[in-house]
Amino acid sequence: MQVAPSVEALPVVGGDLEDTLAAVEARLSALGKALLERDSNAIDTQATELQRALARAVENFSQAARRGALPPPLRQRLMRASSQVAAQRESFARATAALDRAIDVLLPRDASGLYAAHGGAERRLTGGALQA
Repeated sequence: MQVAPSVEALPVVGGDLEDTLAAVEARLSALGKALLERDSNAIDTQATELQRALARAVENFSQAARRGALPPPLRQRLMRASSQVAAQRESFARATAALDRAIDVLLPRDASGLYAAHGGAERRLTGGALQA
C-alpha cells in the first residue's frame, strides 16, 4: 500500500511550484502594465511570455496535484492568477469587438450601392424585371 507523500516531504516541489507561480504572476503584472501603457511591442512580448509561463505552471501544478502535493496557499494564488487571466482575456475580447466595430464603420463589408468596376452601380437580382 502506497501512501501519498506529504507536502512537507516535498520541499523542492513546493519551491518549484512557488517559482512557477511567481513567474506567472510577474508576467501577468508585466502584461497589465504594457496594456496600460498601450505599448504594442511589450504587449506582444509579455503575452508570449505569459503563455510560456502558464504552460509551465499547468505542467508543474498537474504533476503536483497527481502526487497530492498542492499546498492550499498556492492553490489560492493559482486561482487568483487564473481569474486575472480571465479578466485580461475578457478585456481583450471587448477591445477586439470595439476595434472590429470601428473597422466596420471605416471599411464597410457590404458594398451595395457603390460603383462597380464597369462604372455603374451594382444591381442585385432579387426581383423586378429582367433586362434584355
